[in-house]
Amino acid sequence: MILPYALPRALLFGMDAERAHELTLGSIARLQNTPAQCLWAQARVADPVTVAGLRFPNRIGLAAGLDKNGRCIDGLGAMGFGFIEVGTVTPKGQPGNPQPRMFRLPQAEALINRLGFNNEGLDAFIRNVRQARSFRAAGGVLGLNIGKNASTPIERAADDYLACLEGVFAHADYVTVNVSSPNTQNLRSLQSDEALDALLSVLQERKQALEAAQPDRSRKVPMFVKIAPDLDDTQVRLIAGTLRRTGVDGVIATNTTIARDAVQGLPHAQETGGLSGRPVFEASNRVIAALRAELGSGFPIIGAGGVMSGADARAKLAAGADLVQVYTGLIYRGPALVREAALAMRGPIGAA
Repeated sequence: MILPYALPRALLFGMDAERAHELTLGSIARLQNTPAQCLWAQARVADPVTVAGLRFPNRIGLAAGLDKNGRCIDGLGAMGFGFIEVGTVTPKGQPGNPQPRMFRLPQAEALINRLGFNNEGLDAFIRNVRQARSFRAAGGVLGLNIGKNASTPIERAADDYLACLEGVFAHADYVTVNVSSPNTQNLRSLQSDEALDALLSVLQERKQALEAAQPDRSRKVPMFVKIAPDLDDTQVRLIAGTLRRTGVDGVIATNTTIARDAVQGLPHAQETGGLSGRPVFEASNRVIAALRAELGSGFPIIGAGGVMSGADARAKLAAGADLVQVYTGLIYRGPALVREAALAMRGPIGAA
């Protein structure tokens, strides 16, 4: 029987946020695929849907950033997710930004992080991904999220993304290009019209070459782009045009926000970094709705940002998303959120 989350949450929330994060991931990594996994495992809600040519067992997924090194795919998948996204991975391992760099804002059901793509690098990431077995064997979909090293000049960013794409391609069900983290200097400049067009064009060309070189040429690996919530309507319109023009398969909306309006006056509110959780919910939905209006009904959109309940997940679909991801909500609510969200999203979109 699944362990009630209240007890481990009380323990974890008594610790520094990053220490609790590492303790949780370390425990899941050690106990996944063992009898002890029953402490958090639950049956996956069946609600299959095809998006970007992939069959997802249900609409609820885990956002990138929680498991940056891909250590816990099977253990996290046992919570009932239809899809898991791990990373962001960079070509070389890097420590990220100085600690402390993760802060809880419980009054707002929020987190602020400025981790900075801390990860062990591409080779270690691929080894971990290859060791995952039970989640994918049961039909789970795996997304691999790629980025650039902090030390790589922004004008050479494409080199890092290409290296990561080539490394993860054979092991991914889909690949996400992260150009929207606020914690790597100048990264968000890649969302500008010309820069994004140039980056996505070279990545698309390389992806098509990799697909053509496979023994099974029918295997396609969709490519998504993850964008920020801090975009105005003009910027969203330009990004939508770039996505269509470059032939990218889908978009993830959104990453964390740099805005602080919703948390003014709370402890840690002025820490630099990306704010996630409930305060980003409306901004994320606004970007989702704007993208859907620009891209039309057939373009795949994954909604992320502020999903703390089944009703929130359903609202993402109503805004225009096809699939939904959680991160901060999982930290505050635990595995029960996964099942609640999956159940809430069953049935025709727009139903009560």
